Amino acid sequence: MGTAVKFPTKKQDVKRTQRINNPVGVLKKRLYSVPEAAEYLGRSIWSIRELIWNGSIPCVRMGRRVHLDIIDLDQWIERNKVKTFL
Repeated sequence: MGTAVKFPTKKQDVKRTQRINNPVGVLKKRLYSVPEAAEYLGRSIWSIRELIWNGSIPCVRMGRRVHLDIIDLDQWIERNKVKTFL
C-alpha cells in the first residue's frame, strides 16, 4: 500500500511548500529591467539595448535605471510578426 500524502492546510503552510516567501510576488510586474526583458523576448541584453537606442522599443528611465514596459514588449512582438504562407 502507498503512503498517505499530507496536504498543507494553512495558508502559510501552502506558501512554505511552494517556497513563496513574499506575498507581493503574486502580483505581476509591469516594468522589466533590460536583462529581464531580454529573457522575456529570448534575445541578448545587447540586442535589447540596440532596440532601445534605435527607438524600436520605448523605455522608462528612472535616473540611471532603464526599464521596459511589458505592454511595449508585447506590442513589439505583434509588430514584428511575419505571416508566411506554406
